[in-house]
Amino acid sequence: MPTLHPLAQLAKDTIETHVRERRTIEPPRELSPETKGRAGTFVSIHKHGMLRGCIGTIEPTQANVAQEVIQNAISAATRDPRFPPIRPEELADLDIKVDVLGEPEPVESMEELDPKRYGVIVQSARDWRKGLLLPDLEGVDTVEYQVDIARRKAGIRPDEPIKLYRFEVVRYT
Repeated sequence: MPTLHPLAQLAKDTIETHVRERRTIEPPRELSPETKGRAGTFVSIHKHGMLRGCIGTIEPTQANVAQEVIQNAISAATRDPRFPPIRPEELADLDIKVDVLGEPEPVESMEELDPKRYGVIVQSARDWRKGLLLPDLEGVDTVEYQVDIARRKAGIRPDEPIKLYRFEVVRYT
């Protein structure tokens, strides 16, 4: 079995401890350079290649990336409204990915997007509704499809005006 990056291992340990013992682990005492800063993160859980949970934060809500990953790992395992909470018997079949988001930057048009390189945030031009889609997702090969999915996640109709933002991620597996 391949060795997980420490951030992916942190998410895995968090999920396993929370599902088995209903407690939250502490972040490591010694923080690595990629866990010291603050950033939004997403934890994606797959089971047999199929999405099983994915929750994250666009902007940081915790003191550092390690704590952000711990909170989002618990949410992805237990609070993704698309799935029931993960059960202990599923733990051995899970693959965990952690995406650390770069700073979102506004874009003027869809020509500045690339679904393989950039994630997208679609925000209603009228209110607070916002949808996010991570980059380099299987089956998301066009900018139009990427933006459409993010619109639907936010409940923004195709005819509503939007603001677009793009961001890069560092993905840890």
